[in-house]
Amino acid sequence: MRVISGKYKRTILNGYDIEGIRPTMDKVKESLFAMINDSVKDSICLDLFSGTGSIGIEALSNYSKRVYFVDKMKIAIDTTKSNLSKLDSTDYEVINDNYTSALKKFSNNGIKFDIIFIDPPYGKIKIKEVIDEILKYDILMPNALLVCEYEKEILEENYGNLELIKDRKYGKTFIKIYKLR
Repeated sequence: MRVISGKYKRTILNGYDIEGIRPTMDKVKESLFAMINDSVKDSICLDLFSGTGSIGIEALSNYSKRVYFVDKMKIAIDTTKSNLSKLDSTDYEVINDNYTSALKKFSNNGIKFDIIFIDPPYGKIKIKEVIDEILKYDILMPNALLVCEYEKEILEENYGNLELIKDRKYGKTFIKIYKLR
């Protein structure tokens, strides 16, 4: 597992073999960032269910302004911190918390996001529930993107003011990208 593009390209990341963590495959990550590349620079990102931090680190590598990493698993947080220590960046915050509590804290602190990456443990947390929480807490900037990675869920074309703009399949993995209207 490695950083695919940007200023940290080729940096090797730890965590591909940790039980309970399913990192995004490099080919999926490469395609995903090709789809959103114009939106990443100078963005505030949230890597929700961050696992190894691979997706958020890719955003940092592509010049996002700041990335917040959230995961409730201690081993995921430790792995993310280890991977971040390989970079020369301090434009991030790593948060060990469950997603609902973290979203509420962001809302209470007035933190809003340009891009939220949603990749919950397959079969354990429904993306629709996560989207509902995000909309409830009003933490999206105008024209924000929600990037959803999943396997067996059925997602709608629209959620509130979120409109589906990209829909891709890579083997068993699906990517849907929604944009705030």
